[in-house]
Amino acid sequence: MKFNVLLLLLISVTSEVSAQSDRWQQRAKYQMEVDFDAAKHQYKGTQKLIYSNNSPDTLHKVFYHLYLNAFQPGSQMDVRSRTISDPDARVKDRISKLSPTEIGYEKVLSLKHNGKAVKYEVVGTILEVTLTEKILPKSQHTFDMEFEAQVPLQIRRTGRDNREGIDYSMAQWYPKMSEYDYEGWHANPYIAREFYGIWGDFDVKINMDAAYTIAATGYLQNPDKIGHGYSQKPVTHKPGDKLTWHFIAPEVHDFMWAADRNYKHDIVKVDNDLDLHFFYQPESDSIARNWKDMQPLAVRCFQIMNEKFGRYPYKQYSVIQGGDGGMEYPMGTLIMGRQRLSGLVGVTVHESIHSWFQMILGTNESKYAWMDEGFTTYAENLVMAELFPSKNDAQRGSTASYRSLAKSGLEEPLTTHSDHYNTNRAYSIGAYSKGAVFLNQLGYIIGQEKLASGMKRYFNEWKFKHPNPNDLKRVMEKESGLELDWYLEDFVGTTKTIDYGIKEVISNGAKTDITLERIGQMPMPLDVVVGYKDGTQEHFYIPLEIMRGEKTEKLYSKTTLLTDWGWTYPEYSFSINRNLADITIIAIDPSQRMADINPENNIFPSLPKGSPRFKGEPAK
Repeated sequence: MKFNVLLLLLISVTSEVSAQSDRWQQRAKYQMEVDFDAAKHQYKGTQKLIYSNNSPDTLHKVFYHLYLNAFQPGSQMDVRSRTISDPDARVKDRISKLSPTEIGYEKVLSLKHNGKAVKYEVVGTILEVTLTEKILPKSQHTFDMEFEAQVPLQIRRTGRDNREGIDYSMAQWYPKMSEYDYEGWHANPYIAREFYGIWGDFDVKINMDAAYTIAATGYLQNPDKIGHGYSQKPVTHKPGDKLTWHFIAPEVHDFMWAADRNYKHDIVKVDNDLDLHFFYQPESDSIARNWKDMQPLAVRCFQIMNEKFGRYPYKQYSVIQGGDGGMEYPMGTLIMGRQRLSGLVGVTVHESIHSWFQMILGTNESKYAWMDEGFTTYAENLVMAELFPSKNDAQRGSTASYRSLAKSGLEEPLTTHSDHYNTNRAYSIGAYSKGAVFLNQLGYIIGQEKLASGMKRYFNEWKFKHPNPNDLKRVMEKESGLELDWYLEDFVGTTKTIDYGIKEVISNGAKTDITLERIGQMPMPLDVVVGYKDGTQEHFYIPLEIMRGEKTEKLYSKTTLLTDWGWTYPEYSFSINRNLADITIIAIDPSQRMADINPENNIFPSLPKGSPRFKGEPAK
């Protein structure tokens, strides 16, 4: 009997450990058919959703997003835009001025759970559904819905008849089941920013006037009946005909499409396993030329990303003129099309890189926008530096932007929910710039090679999952052998800043004594490079004690490892076996990968204004 009790206890403990280490994910399988009335900008649809509850929890409710309801006067998005101190210039008060024929809406006409009608209530952009049949753990359930919707005049991302003349940008267009994960439901109202969704498969049929070309997430199943550049075989359609476009998208967490009567459709190969599709309006020779010139650079972007971060797993990606900034979606993006070549390449590179950070590594970008926008910006900087070598110091722009925010008094911790930032500036610079700085600076802490191998490992271990900041940290700790909790806690969880300075340099006979000071609240390991009159340089590396180790990066021909610096000590002193007269310069972090908010005190003696910055000379 004792043996059996012990065995049961052992099984129970083992199961608990296993459950904690294997983070479950819900699963959704959508089948949708919509009939589109372009004259009224309205459509009716049916949706069959097969929902797999892979959680250990019993669900008594489910929630759907009805994003288009945000585009109505008085919506939370409208009010937020009109009351925030620095509204998005593209939105401002435009929603409040929409007429009944210009607003967006999604109306649920009927909803059944496993064949039985259920009660539901529309609360802004959320459909709250009360279940009569519980969804037990490890069970699969079917929801059948009928709905109708109206496409709003485009204000932001989604809509019709935008300023570039694109007929329809159809993002956030269908009732979308909210995500339920280890933190519970994420039924956040749509305020303006980011998204989070369930991994699943989409089977979508769109019935629309044959005059329109449709670009979408997924693979077109009937190209020979459609034409429109999808098939080499010519297909003719009579005026007034309708076509049913059939797309299948496996292993994605959203579905986007766009339609226009004047799209030109080009297809370019990256390799035998990947095609890039381009949809744009060739309104002028210069616009058409820019789109053509951009295409080989887009190809090169995918090649670089495949090499540096991990293989893009789908066989298709679409760059679609949508007429409003740029916004990423699975297997495609909507971008502005009337741009100079540099702008067109920049937005295409940025949005396509989101395929890695958010579309494959599906973080909850509402909570962790910096892991989405920031990591994309970091990778974008690397790619743009290869496409345009003159931009090879692009990471410095992100650092400069972060410094400006840190000094402004407006910065908020990166743990702030995307919708809850007090200003758009704090959100934008925090998510994009500080998020990029997080990775660039991590390369300074653990070494660039470890960062590069860690990012590949992160991709391979967490693709098609929902990684959080701790998941990334643990990958980087395993890759580098260093403790990194202090970095995540301070740089992400607080607005503490980094500021180190060279406090004192004193001649001591044949030696030179150097005292450094930590002025900012956030501690860091330090690279200190000393240049001598004979042209040589020496790198002094000071690890941070709580790292519990040292980076192995070999940047300089001579490196001297010093003792650890405990983070509570405001000063640190060490000596150099060279006379002060032999020293030409002393610099903290000449690589400038550390986001020190006051780099001017990192150099001794101080350099005159306008002097080229001291970079140090890495070993060849």
